[in-house]
Amino acid sequence: MFTSPYISKPSSVAEIMLKVMLALLPGIALYVWYYGPAILVSITLASVAALATEAAMLKLRDRPVEPFLKDNSALLTAWLLALSIPPLAPWWLVVVGTIFAISISKHLYGGLGNNPFNPAMIGYAVLIISFPVQMTHWLTPHPVGHSELSFLEQLGYIFNGVLPRGLTLDAVTMATPLDTLKTQLHLGATISDIRDMPIYGRLAGKGSEMVATGFALGGLYLLWSRIISWHLPIVYLGTLYATAGLFHVIDPAHYVTPLFHLFSGAAMIGAFFILTDPVTSPTTPRGKIIFAAGAGIITYLIRAFGGFPDGMAFATLLMNICVPLIDAYTQPKVFGKKEKGK
Repeated sequence: MFTSPYISKPSSVAEIMLKVMLALLPGIALYVWYYGPAILVSITLASVAALATEAAMLKLRDRPVEPFLKDNSALLTAWLLALSIPPLAPWWLVVVGTIFAISISKHLYGGLGNNPFNPAMIGYAVLIISFPVQMTHWLTPHPVGHSELSFLEQLGYIFNGVLPRGLTLDAVTMATPLDTLKTQLHLGATISDIRDMPIYGRLAGKGSEMVATGFALGGLYLLWSRIISWHLPIVYLGTLYATAGLFHVIDPAHYVTPLFHLFSGAAMIGAFFILTDPVTSPTTPRGKIIFAAGAGIITYLIRAFGGFPDGMAFATLLMNICVPLIDAYTQPKVFGKKEKGK
């Protein structure tokens, strides 16, 4: 029989980070199934660059290296960044983004626990602004592509920029479903015409909708294991759904259904793995609701009216700026404290 006291030992940072990385595996597995193993190369490159940069920065700051390398925080940043950029991205793009995320976004502010911005999203933002062409070469999923690259051919392009003879980059890559949607709308097409295109499935893009489902399953595991609370993912997805639904009801010919937005782009991985970063998100339940709602609205506005096809990264960073203010105004009242003038 069990006896009191019923006190559980709190999980360490390394254990929490490891569980979050394990929760990413269903989405990664589906990513490999639909797009090939190139994403595993990006994850490996980012992981090596993250650990090397973490060690170098700790040495420069005269901090112990081993305990911080073992907390898995640098690896998680690397995985999230790698999953946010095209799997056929050249090796140097992955390395540059990871080095910037770890050295500037994390250690420049004092290391883990002090960074005001999500490091992976800072790395993504730097890459999409600095190298927009390389950040648009997304692999065509298996159900859609007519020409597919083997693993060795993917390696050849990632490290040497060389494709098999007779193949062009346009033959093996495509615009994302969100980018295609925005482009076709600007060309005057209607939603019904766009959704009839072969790249779209029942919910969103073929392949990408299943990858999003994999990340959602991983997110449910995080909720079940109480690694994260419900406030951030549920409110974010609910706000994104409600905002998209409002525009769709007003003009269904030019605004796609809300489910399309939930299963496109980085909505699922953002809801469960990026917004829930405990360092860069609010600490109070009410603050988390405000933070997630703001991110959901900004994501939709950028997708529908902005210059980028997906707004998850920029919505996260914009709301990261507001976290100190949100925390300051959502602190619960302290009982027993005498108010001034009474």
